[in-house]
Amino acid sequence: MNQDLEQSTLRRVAWRIVPFICLLYVLNILDRANVGFARLAMQDDLGLTKAMFDLGYGMFYVGYILFEVPSNLLMRRFGARKWIARIMITWGLVSAATMFAQDVWTFYGLRILLGVAEAGFFPGIILYLSDWFPDRQRARMTAFFMLAIGLSNVLGNPLSGWIMDHFDGMSGLHGWQWLFLLEGLPTAVVGIAVLFYLDDSPRSARWLSDTQRDWLMKHMAEEDRVRRQQHGPDKWHAMLQPRVWLLIAIYFTVAVGSNAGGAYFPTIIKEQYTQTSNFQIGLLTALPHLCAIVAMSLVGISSDRTGERRWHLAGSALMAAIGWSLVAWGPTPLIALAGLCVAQAGMMSMLPVFWTIPSTFLSGTAAAGGIALINSVANIGGFFGATILGQLGLWSMAGILLAGGLMTAATIRNPMRVRVPIQGEAFNER
Repeated sequence: MNQDLEQSTLRRVAWRIVPFICLLYVLNILDRANVGFARLAMQDDLGLTKAMFDLGYGMFYVGYILFEVPSNLLMRRFGARKWIARIMITWGLVSAATMFAQDVWTFYGLRILLGVAEAGFFPGIILYLSDWFPDRQRARMTAFFMLAIGLSNVLGNPLSGWIMDHFDGMSGLHGWQWLFLLEGLPTAVVGIAVLFYLDDSPRSARWLSDTQRDWLMKHMAEEDRVRRQQHGPDKWHAMLQPRVWLLIAIYFTVAVGSNAGGAYFPTIIKEQYTQTSNFQIGLLTALPHLCAIVAMSLVGISSDRTGERRWHLAGSALMAAIGWSLVAWGPTPLIALAGLCVAQAGMMSMLPVFWTIPSTFLSGTAAAGGIALINSVANIGGFFGATILGQLGLWSMAGILLAGGLMTAATIRNPMRVRVPIQGEAFNER
């Protein structure tokens, strides 16, 4: 009976929450990364050099890193519903305002402001998922949520190319200005919808039956009790332990690779396929992200099914390194494009597995601060990613992802999953 209750409850929670937060993340990635597509025309229109634009791309992470931890702690204070809505409304408006960039300094300022507005969204959602899903389901739920990265690019890149091709010159605005406006304002509108759709916690979920809500609250409370018993109490110093900084080092590598890819994928493809329109570049740029959708789903499901984290994470990093190597070698446009597909599939497959690890040994305030700390400090790699690729070339990406895989293989151990048995089931900690 309890097993049926568990399945029905988690199924209902998954269908209620995951598709909606996936939509939020689609808009998040779209508004953060569309500047990589806009650079096809924006860089010349603003009179920026390649190095200036790369630095501007990375300036996003100045505000993002500084406000990440405070933002996640404030979400615990004000509640997920209000705080996620606030983040979305402000970042949507700032993203749309990027259309008013006139020179290098306004470009830098708007990118920093966008980082401030968006800070806390991703670690906030990771923390939010840990309030609703038991440990043994979290990798696949995180993978389904993070499908948004691929979906936003599969849908967004062709859309961005189409906007830049068809709106250029309309009402005296450049195509890239319309790009920021038309992709930024919908985010603010959806942010308002968050206030009416999301619940702060299972306790306020009136769409669950009383029996389902009571089971979920008790189950998650028991997991938290076991976690504290195994790894110590909910204290600030828990987020400063060595394994947190090891995770930061590993995540730094994927932050460098993925953000460099976001900045340069359209440019790399344009260099390989010189006769294509912006819309066609958008279609080709969507292919690596389509591959990533499939790969990260399979890796997340496999990792949850087996309970194995270490080799799923290390293997994905190795796949990414091989992909970047193919792009760097790239004797033909087709091999370079295949390399981008493999690289993106590997980098994105790291994420759902990686983000199950912090919540296996952090809880409460330490979880809120620790997850935000990992994401913010590691995303210093996002600040430098585009510049590293621009200055050191494609082989540098392969080397950095290989280092991430080797660190994982050498140091990460499969974390003990917090296992709370259902009634009538023997307790068997994996």
